[in-house]
Amino acid sequence: MKHNNLIRIFGFFFLLILGTQALQAQQNGKISGKVTDSKTGETLIGLTVKITGANLGASTDVEGRFTLGNLTPGKYSLTFSYVGYQTKNVTDIEVLSGKTTNVDVIMEEASSLALQEVVITATVRQESISALYAQQKNNISISSGITSELIRRTPDRNTSEVLKRVSGASIQDNKFVIIRGLADRYNSSILNNAVLPSSEPDRKAFSFDIIPANLIDRIVVNKTASADLPGDFAGGVIQVITRDVPEENFLNISVSTGYNSQSTFKDFTSNSRNKYDFLGFDDGSRSLPTGFPASFQAYNPLSTAEKAKFSSQLKNAYGEVVSPAIPSQNHQITWGNRTDLKNGGSFGSILSVSYRNSQNMAIAERKDYEFSGTPFYEYDEDVFKFSTNLGLLANFALVKGSNKFAFKTMYNQGFEDNYTSRTGFTTDNIQDVRLNVSDLTQKSLLNSQLEGEHQIGEKQLKLNWNLNYSRVERDQPDQRSMDYRRSLGSTEPFRLIDRNTRRLFSDLQENTFGGQTSLSIPLDLFNQQATLKLGVLKQMKEREFNARIFNYLFVGPSVFENSVSSLPKDQIFAPKNIGENGYILNDFTNNTDNYNANSDLNAGFLMLDNKLGEKFRLSYGARIEAFTQTLNAIDFSGQAVAAKQDNLDILPSLNLTYKLNEKSNVRLSGSQTVSRPEFRELALFNYYDFISQTSVTGNPALKRAKIVNADLRYEVYPSAGETFTVSAFYKNFNDPIEQRVNSNSTPVVRGINYLNANSASSIGFELDIRKKLDFLGNQAWLSNLTAFANASYIKSKVLGEGIDRPLQGQSPYLINAGFQYFSPKTELTFTSVYNRVGQRIFLVGYQGYGDIYENARDVIDLQISKRVLKSRAEVKLNIGDILNQSTVFYQNNEGNTKQAYEGAGIDRLINSSRLGTNVSLSFSYNIGLNKNNKK
Repeated sequence: MKHNNLIRIFGFFFLLILGTQALQAQQNGKISGKVTDSKTGETLIGLTVKITGANLGASTDVEGRFTLGNLTPGKYSLTFSYVGYQTKNVTDIEVLSGKTTNVDVIMEEASSLALQEVVITATVRQESISALYAQQKNNISISSGITSELIRRTPDRNTSEVLKRVSGASIQDNKFVIIRGLADRYNSSILNNAVLPSSEPDRKAFSFDIIPANLIDRIVVNKTASADLPGDFAGGVIQVITRDVPEENFLNISVSTGYNSQSTFKDFTSNSRNKYDFLGFDDGSRSLPTGFPASFQAYNPLSTAEKAKFSSQLKNAYGEVVSPAIPSQNHQITWGNRTDLKNGGSFGSILSVSYRNSQNMAIAERKDYEFSGTPFYEYDEDVFKFSTNLGLLANFALVKGSNKFAFKTMYNQGFEDNYTSRTGFTTDNIQDVRLNVSDLTQKSLLNSQLEGEHQIGEKQLKLNWNLNYSRVERDQPDQRSMDYRRSLGSTEPFRLIDRNTRRLFSDLQENTFGGQTSLSIPLDLFNQQATLKLGVLKQMKEREFNARIFNYLFVGPSVFENSVSSLPKDQIFAPKNIGENGYILNDFTNNTDNYNANSDLNAGFLMLDNKLGEKFRLSYGARIEAFTQTLNAIDFSGQAVAAKQDNLDILPSLNLTYKLNEKSNVRLSGSQTVSRPEFRELALFNYYDFISQTSVTGNPALKRAKIVNADLRYEVYPSAGETFTVSAFYKNFNDPIEQRVNSNSTPVVRGINYLNANSASSIGFELDIRKKLDFLGNQAWLSNLTAFANASYIKSKVLGEGIDRPLQGQSPYLINAGFQYFSPKTELTFTSVYNRVGQRIFLVGYQGYGDIYENARDVIDLQISKRVLKSRAEVKLNIGDILNQSTVFYQNNEGNTKQAYEGAGIDRLINSSRLGTNVSLSFSYNIGLNKNNKK
């Protein structure tokens, strides 16, 4: 019912928009755009833009942008002029009523004073293509990216969908980025000008599905280092720049609903829902009651009667609720406003609210083995995933001449409850098993930034600064498990195993404070244009983690235990069965279940970007990072333990570009980077996962890894939007961090630790192609069809351990391929995407227990979209994971060197699950709200 009310609210907004649109009168239009240098890609500030034959004009601001407003609909020509550059006329610019026409322009340097009098003329279509083309080939480092212009031509809704189109990038779980097949720990993320904290507190990863695609200005994936980028990466640095001053006022509303082939309208099982779960917030009723002893040191000395009193205060929450799974929902409202000020500046605002909810079921099986290869247990599982995500984004910016100030903030609230129903058997004590686990996690991320961009003096120095704050919270208010067993194959009733029936309460808070500034100084070296860039950064993190872990104990007379222990899930912990003659909570929290941590990163860099003649461009420099990290905890014996990192790293980098001709470059890059342990990887906290029957413990002795990187790339840009690149790269890892199975563990509880390998290396090749198919014939539809493919092959090897295996988390290959058809006449878009990430080590094993691999799987997605209602609206059909192949984790049999899953009975199946095929239908409507407003 609550979901229906939400749909009604969005419907009301949509009807309001239609009514507003019907009342709109004839409006004037605007021309806006961005001006850049054709050779460097740098924006040009203070350039003069005039309407040809008229006195109306403007100057580009600190971002190289200009706006000409209040224009009567019709065709115009613009004249662009700047000292030291050839004047350019752009013709055939059509201005439509109530709309903004985008015109991006590139400027050519004048080779002599006489050439400044030469006027270059181009049509708006020619110039837009040339501008996009220039952006593609002028990056300093080896990188791949996508601009807002290309994003507007796709039906993508969030950043993770957009990233699927970037060369060498692949998306895992529809939100996490894999670059060149490397695990997420080797990637870093930047939002605008600030390094993002991890959205997942237990791993270094950012969930890119929380940023709406229509708020992106551009995305760049840097695959090689430069001194002005963070030094903590080896795969890539993903830079996401969001919009702040929109080109025009707008209001956009999007409503989407979806169907899952194995979940929707089928029985969905969970414990009872609370009143705010659908919004992503727990209402507090799952938390430990007010007045409950605050620590295990306060609880354990209590008498049985006192423990029974407190135990009875906890809600009997184990009862199941079964209802049909409703269709998924994905809704968004975005509002943008631009005010052009009388003094030539502009003020922009963008606000966005997004909401997602899904109820899906995964069908899974799980096994583990004795050393002999005999199954130790075999389980079948149904996993019911209830997920809600609420996102808010607000960007404000003031731009005036050579100055820009912006405040950008993003908040995301995530709520996920995975309810597992397990049946099967275990051979250790020859028992049938019935296990239920409710693993509920509530997460939030707040990121706020205050930033500025300025041009200083006649020498056109560029100053950038950023102050940022982030807060990450992760709360498990009541993780519940309930374990019933009986003798294998018997007809006796299932009885509760009280020691395995647990309740966990944990909370984590992490605050990050950061600031950075950089200064770019134009220079003239050897009669060539150059830029000296220097800057500093500081980032401080503070984390607090606390957990309480309980299990149930029967403390009543043993003669009554059998009659109580066989009661159903919803009755066994009824109030009458909690007390001195029944069950009480036993607190077995350990000293290691709490810790606090902090880190401090201080960095500075110096780099020079200069041309060497007409063909060479060299960017070189160094970054110094002083990093300290301390995690304070108490070990099992009660002694204080401090895990400390204290490193000073000098990280040099070099990027050399040789221009073969106007369409092709050869790039060479070399650098050193690092990979640091996360707080969770250092913590002694021992987390037991009932689902995988694993116990994960950190390692205070971990060291940071150092990586040497080398890249060589040949790239051709036949035309705008088309690429052909081939790359070779090499990486050497010293002390890489890996997740390994503890050799002392057993199938009852597999212990997992974090350890440094001695060293590792990887060598790879990467191919990227994006090409329109009009070369195949003269048919019009071929000019609207684009094929794209990128593939990587990587050979990695751990060195110095007497073993021959890949680096944990490194895939041997990566394939992304597809077609996109876009018809400008019908505004119909069709996209098909194929993705495959090669098998990779999930956990490193030991002698007698083989490495656990995550198998490769084929994923095919289809998208069909059509613009309607005079291009104001779009209808889109999405079909995701058509093949619905299982996600498989496995071990190769002894002596089988082929690292690919060949099926149960040949290889050892550890876990297999299927999530179903997703079909969604969405409708979005965009209304221009231009008022030609000035203040």
